[in-house]
Amino acid sequence: MAQKLAGKVAVVTGASKGIGASIALHLAAEGAAVVVNYSSSKEGADRVVGEITGKGGKAIAVHANVAKEADIRRLFAEAGKAFGPLDILINNAGIYEFAPLESVTAEHFHKMFDLNVLGLILASQEAVKHFGPAGGTIVNISSLAATAAFPTTSVYSGTKAAVDAVTKSLAKELGPRNIRVNSINPGMVETEGVHAAGIAGSDFRKQIESQTPLGRIGQPQDIAPAAVFLSSSDSAWITGETLVISGGLR
Repeated sequence: MAQKLAGKVAVVTGASKGIGASIALHLAAEGAAVVVNYSSSKEGADRVVGEITGKGGKAIAVHANVAKEADIRRLFAEAGKAFGPLDILINNAGIYEFAPLESVTAEHFHKMFDLNVLGLILASQEAVKHFGPAGGTIVNISSLAATAAFPTTSVYSGTKAAVDAVTKSLAKELGPRNIRVNSINPGMVETEGVHAAGIAGSDFRKQIESQTPLGRIGQPQDIAPAAVFLSSSDSAWITGETLVISGGLR
């Protein structure tokens, strides 16, 4: 069977673990050359690259903090040097911290908005310069939190609602240049981050599962095929959409 992304070049931010790693692996399996971006876990990024190249795919790991403009420029320059013009950007890098209203600080706010919103906008801005004349596709990883907005997630949910608005606006702005922009809004997904935050074994998880029609939280591989779809010509007439993948939880 023909690979859906043969000859394409993709940058996946925050791809050393979790959803980003799974997306990188799925894009590579469909023939894309993948730039695996990481901020803290070189070991994780190298493992993802090793898995891709071990199966005959093309990938490199590039360190960059997507909250920093100079790092973003270097990330895309390295991508171009390694693989040529860009076709796909997956804006996956992001952080979450939950805090009740009385604990919200300016630092908490800026830490999340700088990466989750500003970083995503700046990465998109830079990617557009590296897309070829045929255009390209941007997939933003948002969250069910954008609309479900659970308690103690006011700032995090705010960042993801912003991502959804940015997605719709950029889709309209970049459409004439044949650049499509969509977002994937996962529900709770079992990742290293969810384990590190102590959510994986929590009552919150049980509560989420009890309210989810399909009765479980997600796995990274539940999300990645949608990123392949939105990156491929299968979705050629889809832009400005937010695809919720949450087992039916709303």
